[in-house]
Amino acid sequence: MVVSLAQIRETSGEVFMEGCPTRVVLDHIMSKWGVLVLLALTDGTLRWGELRREVEGISEKMLASTLRTLEADELVARTSYPEVPPRVEYSLTDLGRELMDRMLPLVEWVAAHADGIVAR
Repeated sequence: MVVSLAQIRETSGEVFMEGCPTRVVLDHIMSKWGVLVLLALTDGTLRWGELRREVEGISEKMLASTLRTLEADELVARTSYPEVPPRVEYSLTDLGRELMDRMLPLVEWVAAHADGIVAR
């Protein structure tokens, strides 16, 4: 389903206005680390170390910050198990899976065209 800019303006007229909540959400999900963490969780649940290895180059501080933000946005679920040593797992929520259903075509497009765009 293709949505036009006119339709976006009709249903979410404030999207271009400063202070619109969509800007906050877009910042969280479309940031470099946000989209990569969400993408890494698309195939299922991962532990902290697995996520860190999957998303190469992300620092511990940035991973923690990104996960906290995505958890607060209810896109990622954090499950902590009372074990020794502690075990924490991260997974997409239903809302996160819905988002990734829509975001995966964009990521596929970027992957298909990245080399040509960067080479210019």
